[in-house]
Amino acid sequence: MKLSKVLLLFIAGSLLVAVGFCEDEYDADDEEGATEGDAGPTEDEDGVLVLSKYNFNDFIQDTETALVEFYAPWCGHCKSLAPEYAAAAKELKELDPPVLLAKVDATIESDLAQEQEVSGYPTLKFFKNGKSFEYDGPRNQAGIVAFMKTRASPDWKPDPEAVVVLTKENFADTINTEELALVEFYAPWCGHCKSLAPKYEKAAKILKSSPEPIVLGKVDATQESELAQEYGVTGYPTLKIFRKGEAFDYNGPREERGIVEYMNKQRGEPAKPVDKAALKFFLQEEDISVLAFFDDEKDPRLRIYQDALHDIRDDYHVGYTTDKALFKQYKANPGSVLVLNSERFYTKFEPKWHIFDIKEDTKSEEIKRFILDHQFPLVGYYDGSVNKRYADQSPLCIVFYTVDWSFDFREVTQMWRHKIAEIAKDYKDIRFAVANDDTNQELLKDFGLEDSPEEMNIGIIADGKKFPMEPMEEFDSDHIKEFLDNFKKGKIAPHIKSQPVPKKQGLVKVVVGKTFQQIVMDKSKDVLIELYAPWCGHCKKLEPIYKDLAKKFKPAKDLVIAKLDATANDVPDEYQAGGFPTIYFAPTNKKNNPIKYEGGREVDDFVKFLKTKATVSLGSLKDEL
Repeated sequence: MKLSKVLLLFIAGSLLVAVGFCEDEYDADDEEGATEGDAGPTEDEDGVLVLSKYNFNDFIQDTETALVEFYAPWCGHCKSLAPEYAAAAKELKELDPPVLLAKVDATIESDLAQEQEVSGYPTLKFFKNGKSFEYDGPRNQAGIVAFMKTRASPDWKPDPEAVVVLTKENFADTINTEELALVEFYAPWCGHCKSLAPKYEKAAKILKSSPEPIVLGKVDATQESELAQEYGVTGYPTLKIFRKGEAFDYNGPREERGIVEYMNKQRGEPAKPVDKAALKFFLQEEDISVLAFFDDEKDPRLRIYQDALHDIRDDYHVGYTTDKALFKQYKANPGSVLVLNSERFYTKFEPKWHIFDIKEDTKSEEIKRFILDHQFPLVGYYDGSVNKRYADQSPLCIVFYTVDWSFDFREVTQMWRHKIAEIAKDYKDIRFAVANDDTNQELLKDFGLEDSPEEMNIGIIADGKKFPMEPMEEFDSDHIKEFLDNFKKGKIAPHIKSQPVPKKQGLVKVVVGKTFQQIVMDKSKDVLIELYAPWCGHCKKLEPIYKDLAKKFKPAKDLVIAKLDATANDVPDEYQAGGFPTIYFAPTNKKNNPIKYEGGREVDDFVKFLKTKATVSLGSLKDEL
């Protein structure tokens, strides 16, 4: 077979160096100023090719089989890999045809690393005839050589995709026949979907080969819009679990191991049997426990109970019992579901447990609703895994002080919590929780209370807004009640987290918390606003495109192209960021119901969207676009 075009370039380059050439023709100092049209990659002292954004694509297209390492000079794992990688490069270069090993300094070629979706160091990818594949082989000389020799064979073909491609033609048949399946609804242009794809495929391979296989499927939501609409897909990627055709939200991790572990836990029934001996291990110290009572396993109400738990099986400790000793202990009847309060959070102002009786015609949703309605004690603890539950509670009153459950401080912690409970019992329309001020400094900052000198601080979260109480020098129940009453009457102003108002504006208008109402909610203008995070790679990639878009629409005086740092500024509920970047279009007539932008991320994509959705004049651009 012929030597690759790239190798020929190296040989020619070496001959030129051997013969020598004049200083006017070449200056080594000029190498740093290389441009896209210059010569191919160089070879370092270890025989590994050095790639940059200027030669990467040509190298990949011109090389039949290659392995590329994306590294960081400071990375310990990269340093450990270096000698093994170099030795493998020398060995593989001698093959006919040669297999080339290359590397990219991802800290310098950050755009290239982002384009290749590099999220850690070292990341290795092998390329076959211009197509990229994840390298999942060993990281030593022998392992790399063996792996790449196999891939260099002209007979080698990648394994068939383990993820099942689903369309309207095969969707129903697939999910209705599988006991358990996971389906991803994605968009081809979505960066998060691209990042998930290799992890999802690896998880699919593992679960496909297990003794009891679990199917992982994917739906291109841009092509199968009816399916996406049927299952309430509003963002990408959206993952749904299916049990014999019934859909449930997927709330698990989004990496290979996490997906596998999470889906394996979804096997079988959510509620497991509990007897008298197992009860002490079943009851939760810091959370509710859900226990149902049945005469025997054949009780048809057990099926209704199990079906009610699938959607919440990961969030609560659930079980059932047929042990008569437990019937007696809890004075329970067959078909009863008890939501048991944690002993730690019980107070004299609330029951120790709540009871729901399952009838033969009870719907599963009724049981689930009952559990959700009784998941909180009168005054709970805002911490850890339960925080995501409190996020859905509005209004939520949080009392910050030194909450410490260790033996020496538990009594003081409970004393203050019970004092709050005496107040909370009279405000059933407000949820209450205590929180450790040391571990919730960011939340205190959101309330504007980070500089408070007092040992106890109080704030209310309602409709996404933060309402702080003026710090009190000493605990005063009447003062707290006055604050709660004034909040209910609408007399407390929310604290708005905001960066300083910019003194100057560019083509892309910078919005902060204090100017959101003034700029975005201006009913005389259409506004396209990007909610970004300073550390987000996708946001950085979008920045020059977004600037070009703003430049294109500069003549349209009533169309604003704007951005806001969502990590440092508060926004209304309707404009919350589900990920970064999140982009909303707020036309003049839909300020409180903005349109979430789900299109492509190139200038032309935005232009087409705005041309269709704009309610203001685009001036001379209208015809041009």
